[in-house]
Amino acid sequence: MNDQPLNGPDAPRGCPVAHGGDAPTRLYGPEAAVDPLGIYARLRKEHGPVAPVLLEGDIPAWLVLGYRENRRVLDNPRQFSRDSRIWRDWKEGRVESTSPLVPMLGWRPDCVSQDGEPHRRLRGAVTDNLQAVSSRGIRRHITHFAHKEIDAFAGRGSADLVAEYSEYLPMLVLTRVFGLTETEGRRLAESSAQVMKGGADAVLHNDRIMRILGELTERRRLEPGADFTTGLLEHHAGLDDDEILNHLRLVLITANATTSNLLARVLQLVLTDGNRLSGLVSGQLNISSVVEEVMWNTPPLAVLPGRFATADLELGGHRLQEGDLLVLGLTAGNVDPEIRPDVGISVHGNQSHLAFSGGPHECPGQSIGQAIIETAVDVLLHRLPGLRLAVAPGDLTSTASTWEARLDRLPVEFAV
Repeated sequence: MNDQPLNGPDAPRGCPVAHGGDAPTRLYGPEAAVDPLGIYARLRKEHGPVAPVLLEGDIPAWLVLGYRENRRVLDNPRQFSRDSRIWRDWKEGRVESTSPLVPMLGWRPDCVSQDGEPHRRLRGAVTDNLQAVSSRGIRRHITHFAHKEIDAFAGRGSADLVAEYSEYLPMLVLTRVFGLTETEGRRLAESSAQVMKGGADAVLHNDRIMRILGELTERRRLEPGADFTTGLLEHHAGLDDDEILNHLRLVLITANATTSNLLARVLQLVLTDGNRLSGLVSGQLNISSVVEEVMWNTPPLAVLPGRFATADLELGGHRLQEGDLLVLGLTAGNVDPEIRPDVGISVHGNQSHLAFSGGPHECPGQSIGQAIIETAVDVLLHRLPGLRLAVAPGDLTSTASTWEARLDRLPVEFAV
């Protein structure tokens, strides 16, 4: 690594520290909400595999666009830490505690906020209990709630599969896994969506989530059960109260947001391709291959928060300073022309996508998410004869936030 200065006239163009050259692109706002892929392509053309951007409140960050660069960041926690306590803009007071970035990037006593041995200890408690609940007939719970959601619209011959199915089903399953009530689950689904969207209400909704989960923890102390919450309370790693509460929050928000988004995208792909739809109904096509394709092309998290440079270093031709924030472009990395010059080529059997993150912090709940998707699609297709899209595929729209792009609606018709 050479010793070129990081500030002054020789600073890299667009550096989020020096703000040299053109102002960095905002990853939020009207343009970002409607055309995130266009923004990623333009940034790649202008800056290469790493680009300076601004997050809400015009907080600077580096967006990692290249597949190989994403892998380097994910696989090297010593250079790119998950511990936001080293985030320079936070340490120097440029990020308010009320910022909508705090619920996504702020330090918490959970496994994603730490590296090394603290991370291994806490992650072990999470993975042990996720494995335990996934072995307790979770597909039975998924089937139950899938039928219950479908019952609400099955008699009318039409539905919006986003608002009436994918948006709430994963959270209803998680309520059973956590030991929550169904009413609490619907409120938590709404608040989780607001945390992911950001904006002025993100902190308020995060507080609501913490309040509901705090009440759940107290109930389970008095009345233990065969659920994820009790498992954390009783785990041999000896999690304290803050660690338990923050891991409940972590699993709840990430599992619901990613699974609901993924379910909607899988249904979109199935319903806009007659061959896939007929293949699934007849049993000639495996749903896992459809999920795999969606993981590559429209992963449920478009941008993953966040990593922090532990020293001055080089990445993708740019010089980063210690304490710089990086956000990982999972969608951009998956369609990187350096590894996928033709996105139309089949990726069947190739699971090297970035959708589950990677490295020590790779998503530990993949099997539960996969079970929810597979079961939810199977129940839907066999409950609703003649299921078809009620609008032209080109009429389907999405709205993006900094972190994700969600399908707005998925109107369908079917025989009654």
